[in-house]
Amino acid sequence: MAFDIEFFFDPVCPFAWITSRWIVKVQEQTDYSVDWRFISLRILNKDKDYATEFPPEYEHGHTAGLRMLRVCAAVRKDLGNDPIGALYAELSGSTFDAEPNEAYRLALGSVEMIEGALERAGLPTSYATAADDESWDAVVNEETELALSRTGRDVGTPIITFRPPDGLSFFGPVISRVPDDADAVPLWNAVTMLAAYPGFAEMKRSLRETPQLRVFGELTDDPAFEDWQGGARKAHLPENN
Repeated sequence: MAFDIEFFFDPVCPFAWITSRWIVKVQEQTDYSVDWRFISLRILNKDKDYATEFPPEYEHGHTAGLRMLRVCAAVRKDLGNDPIGALYAELSGSTFDAEPNEAYRLALGSVEMIEGALERAGLPTSYATAADDESWDAVVNEETELALSRTGRDVGTPIITFRPPDGLSFFGPVISRVPDDADAVPLWNAVTMLAAYPGFAEMKRSLRETPQLRVFGELTDDPAFEDWQGGARKAHLPENN
C-alpha cells in the first residue's frame, strides 16, 4: 500500500507526540493515509556523551524509546503496519496524557509499561519481551538512517515525509500544543507550502512555550515561555548542577 504521509516517531519524544496528534487530525479531515515509522533518539545520539551533553534523565529516556521501538518492530514484522498507530498511541499516550507525575520517567520502557500498552491496543502482551532483544536494533537503525537520508543529519524527531519516497521531507514541525480542529489542516497546508519552496532551508526559534501535556502539569491557554537551548535544557546539564 502506498501512503500519503510517513511519520517517523520515537515514543519517548513529547514533541513528536504532540505533532503526531496534529497529524491524526489532518488525517481525519483529509483522505491522507499515514504510515507510522521508526526513528530512535538513542541511535541519533549514539556518538554523544550523555554524561556531559544531556540532562541526567535523557539517557534513560532515549534508551526507553529504543526499547519501545523494538517492540513496535516485532509487532510490525508479524502483523503489518496496521497496528502501529494504535500501539504508538498507547505507548506515548499513557505517558504524556497521564495525570501530572514527576516520577513518570521511571516506568518508561519497562516490560510492565509496554505490556499495558499492548493490552490496551488489543495486541498480545508477549511482544513486550522484544524490548530486551537487541536484534531489532538493526530494523530501527535502518529506518532512522532512511529518515536522515531525506532530511540531513542535524535534526531530531519527528521526521515527516509527504508523498514518499520522493516527496517533501522535513524535521518537525516542533509544536508545543495540539492545534484545534479548525487550525489543523490550514497549519498542514502552511507547513507543506513552506517546505515545498525550493530555497527553503530552516525556520527556528529556541524561545518556546512549555509543552502542553497533562503529565507536565495543568494545561493552560497562557503557558510560560522558556529558552530551550539557552536556558531550560542547559540549566539541567551536569556542569550546571
